[in-house]
Amino acid sequence: MPQSSNPSAHPDFSGLWIPLVTPFRSGAVDHAALSALTRRLADDGVAGFVVCASTGEAAALDDAEQLAALDTVQAAAAGRPIIMGLSGYHLGKTTAWVRRLAERPLAGLQVPAPHYIRPSQAGLLEWFRAIADASAVPVLVYDIPYRTGTTIARETLLTLAEHPRIRAIKDCGGDMAKTRAVIADGRLQVLSGEDHQIFSTVAEGGVGAIAASGHVQTRRFVQVLRLLADNRLAEARAEWQPLQPLIEMLFAEPNPAPLKALLAYDGSMSDALRSPMTRASDALRDRLVELNARLSRP
Repeated sequence: MPQSSNPSAHPDFSGLWIPLVTPFRSGAVDHAALSALTRRLADDGVAGFVVCASTGEAAALDDAEQLAALDTVQAAAAGRPIIMGLSGYHLGKTTAWVRRLAERPLAGLQVPAPHYIRPSQAGLLEWFRAIADASAVPVLVYDIPYRTGTTIARETLLTLAEHPRIRAIKDCGGDMAKTRAVIADGRLQVLSGEDHQIFSTVAEGGVGAIAASGHVQTRRFVQVLRLLADNRLAEARAEWQPLQPLIEMLFAEPNPAPLKALLAYDGSMSDALRSPMTRASDALRDRLVELNARLSRP
């Protein structure tokens, strides 16, 4: 797994990566809970972690809180590589933050299109190239139109693949034809960012997933990806199919509220989010607890 800041290196982002939730207690980041969660997931065999992604409520964390969360995860990750999420729409401020992050031993940066602005494809090329130029580590393009308001065209992704630091894509684009084209091109590693598409994306040549659902039933998610990597499709399908109702339920209300409700049930953290995010409904929590219990039985 990547730890080098050498842009000419060929990092491997394969496997299951967890975009970590950020636990809160009494309004502050709960670093003890974050550390314990990271250690448990490392023990369960995940490939690495993404800190300060949308699942981590990064938009509700200030810069100091983001860096403190990153330090906590790095201390607890048992050597697993870490990707830092970032977002914004002011290019100067974003590249300054990228240069500040160069002080940390990161495996990569996860970078979406600038939100709110909705630039042209030429503007997207400028955005990603400028960030990649400023970065000391590989960049994963985060294609997520429903959060940014911008669709990254197939041709734009293939052009970005020419940049030596742009090495992978977290694919939430909702366009399987585009996904297949990027996989076939072969220059960018493709990770599924839509949890319900993990099986299809990896079966078609993607290398893994960045999956919030993997916080629970983690070993089963890890096993699905290992079986797919070994071309053991029937066995992978048998592991995967029981997970689909769980994935659907975890996204029945805005992420990460259902996930935090489930993690809070077993005492891993407080069921707390920062406004305007709100707790999951009690009815959904109860259904999640029951389903997760059934999946956990031998």
